[in-house]
Amino acid sequence: MKKIFLFLTPFIFTAGIAVAQDRVETFSFSLPQAIEYAYQHQADVVNAQIDEQVSNAKVNEVIGMGLPQLSASFDLKDFEQLPTSLIPAEFFGGKAGEFLGIKFGTRWNATAGVNASQLIFEPSYLVGVQASKTYRELSQKNLTRTKIETAVSVSKAYYNVLVSRERMKLMEANMIRVQKLRDDTKALYDNGFVEKIDLDRIVLTYNNLSTEKENVSRLLILSEFMLRFQVGMDIHTNLVLTDSLNAGQIKNTMMNAEKPDVTKRIEYSLLKTQQHLQSLDLKRYKVQYVPSIVAYGSLSTSAQRNQFNIFDSDKKWYPTGIIGATFSWKLFDGLQRERKIDQAKLALKKVDNELQQVANALSLEAEVNRTSLTNALASFNTQQQNLDLANEVVRVSKAKYDQGVGSNLEVINAETSLKEAQSNYYNSLYDALVAKVNLEKALGNIK
Repeated sequence: MKKIFLFLTPFIFTAGIAVAQDRVETFSFSLPQAIEYAYQHQADVVNAQIDEQVSNAKVNEVIGMGLPQLSASFDLKDFEQLPTSLIPAEFFGGKAGEFLGIKFGTRWNATAGVNASQLIFEPSYLVGVQASKTYRELSQKNLTRTKIETAVSVSKAYYNVLVSRERMKLMEANMIRVQKLRDDTKALYDNGFVEKIDLDRIVLTYNNLSTEKENVSRLLILSEFMLRFQVGMDIHTNLVLTDSLNAGQIKNTMMNAEKPDVTKRIEYSLLKTQQHLQSLDLKRYKVQYVPSIVAYGSLSTSAQRNQFNIFDSDKKWYPTGIIGATFSWKLFDGLQRERKIDQAKLALKKVDNELQQVANALSLEAEVNRTSLTNALASFNTQQQNLDLANEVVRVSKAKYDQGVGSNLEVINAETSLKEAQSNYYNSLYDALVAKVNLEKALGNIK
């Protein structure tokens, strides 16, 4: 039996690994799908959604202050020592000016009651309801801003992975080409047709290229981790990207000549909402000059007992009922309200100035990003031409070397120039993609 178990153990272990691997969930995302997934799972977005729910609850809380308020109470007292009252002694035939201590009441006292109140008119309450609804609007706009920032971050991370993968493909192609050159040179050296220094140059180039490939491979893994983090998933989850880079489409990107409209920017809209909140704060102080009216009513009943038989239904309880209304009007408070109004006006003026400053800053940001995209596209077109030239130089130098009319030094220099051109090409490609995303954000086109 033991031999059978030892025989089956490797198969059981292998099957367990296979089942565990099958359980790992795999996601396939286009860029829009990745952004949509981030809207549901990214921590900042989820927290902004929670803040929106909190603001909804806050609105309902403030509204509830104007609804009828009802409370109930029950109070039970046990007087271990009844309170003593002093009355003039002359009432009982005593001397004038003297007092007698007499205890009144019963040991056990109970009171049960119900109280109700209703706000009839309170201007501060009305302003508070407006402010709470504006606060809810602010949280909704903050959610929108968080989603926009998340879309931008996910887009950049997504493009970074695509560019890194393309860079890795070219790196592998370079390795294959240089490896063949190394093997060919090694064969020539073994047969005495080239010097050792020629072989050493090729080996050195191959070793450097191999190291660089390993670095690019690790950076690719890191960029994939970053993308998973940006969308809000575990960084070790299997993630397949269904989009691919279209260099031709990027090269032919048309510049957006749209004039900046700051009202489309969520940052401007947020500040406008804050301006409204500040104006409501000013209104809150002003309406304090208006009187308020509150209606109320209460119904209670009490019992006094010398023995603890409070709940004896045969014993009598004594009811009391009252209804009324309170009219309140602050006539003078030492000019405190006037000073608060002055402060609120100054705070509102600061928000107005900040709003104007932000509008100018957002317009400037749009123009800066438009220029950045123009420069990035120009650089990308130049680097693409340089890459084509570098590939042609490598092809010609390799052909000359194979025909015996060129040197391996010329081939190595061509490979080095090609590697640099490839690096510049993909850097400019990523810069163009990022500049395009930044311009769309600056124009308020990311919804």
